[in-house]
Amino acid sequence: MNQPSSPFSKQQLIPQEETLEVFKQKGELFIGIPKENQYQEKRICLTPDAINAITSNGHRVLIESGAGEGANFSDKDYTDAGGEITRDTKKVFSCPLLLKVEPPTLSEIAMIHPQTTVISALQIKTQDKSYFEELAKKRITAIAFEYIRDEDGKYPAVRSLSEIAGTASVLIAAELMAATNKGNGLMFGNISGVPPAEVVIIGAGTVGEYAARSAIGLGANVKIFDNSITRLRNIQTNLKQTVYTSTIQPKNLLKALKRCDVAIGATRGKGRSPVIVSSTMVEHMKKGAVIIDVSIDTGGCFETSEITNHNKPTIEKSGVLHYGVPNIPSRYPKTASVSISNIFTPYLLKIGEDGGLENSLRFDKGLRNGLYMYHGILTNRTVGDWFDLSYSDINFLIF
Repeated sequence: MNQPSSPFSKQQLIPQEETLEVFKQKGELFIGIPKENQYQEKRICLTPDAINAITSNGHRVLIESGAGEGANFSDKDYTDAGGEITRDTKKVFSCPLLLKVEPPTLSEIAMIHPQTTVISALQIKTQDKSYFEELAKKRITAIAFEYIRDEDGKYPAVRSLSEIAGTASVLIAAELMAATNKGNGLMFGNISGVPPAEVVIIGAGTVGEYAARSAIGLGANVKIFDNSITRLRNIQTNLKQTVYTSTIQPKNLLKALKRCDVAIGATRGKGRSPVIVSSTMVEHMKKGAVIIDVSIDTGGCFETSEITNHNKPTIEKSGVLHYGVPNIPSRYPKTASVSISNIFTPYLLKIGEDGGLENSLRFDKGLRNGLYMYHGILTNRTVGDWFDLSYSDINFLIF
């Protein structure tokens, strides 16, 4: 007698491995990181460690070949961390989420697909109206990382880069003073029996604080000038020691500049940095003294400062060596890249957890502060006023 045929195949009757419930990510991100093409820009937004954390959470990252070389991260470092490498620039720019250090150029915007999200610096002072018009045409959503606020209401990206610039200003001054660099041959260190180097710092913000910290660590005698008593009080507290502080009074400042070996400009203004040290004051400085004008990005606070570059960083005026390279952190691209990466990574993971940028913008006021373009609509009042463009309040667009 024929046996009734089974409704299951022989394969289906064999015991199967149990499939446990797979936790599905709320939102999978596909991130593109193109190579930076701007002059002397060697930083990258994410380090291999950051890529590892992001890909482990189920996201994809496509990196243009050679994008990390300037910061000493190889393509292999990125592929080992779970990233994907391509030589096709257009393919990277076709990703729905783009990360850049510098803002995209007009030729790069042409490669970006409509409705893409771009996270980069904005550098409002270097932009023109056409940049925002091109973003609007592509209905791009753009976030400026220098405008993102943390829980304390501070700007973490600006602070991190200011910490690097402040520390670097003292290291650069120490190099320039060496006789091998045709400097005055003075060393920063507090050597027994040798008077310490005299350093004047103008500005008691983050740059000034980290410059003071490094100079004191090297044994220098430091004098800090700022017109904000609160900032001067805070810098004393943060340095955990008493240092010479003064408001910016021409008589006191000139006296300090006449004696100093290094003067560091670390002021910040809403627009252009105020000129605090006149050319006459510079003429009274010691021959062979060094000026590091960190404020050169916004015009400089020394009247005699001029913009220079990493290949020819100094000019000499009135016997004083002037260093005026903008974007000092790009001199230390690996440290700067790790610093930027530390800021980006938690936000990217959060955007993934929230199910996409739209939700993150709803819940995170600090991230929303960095938004200046939402689906092609300008949402930043500062940008609107600066370039005479109409803008809309983001709160009306999102909720």
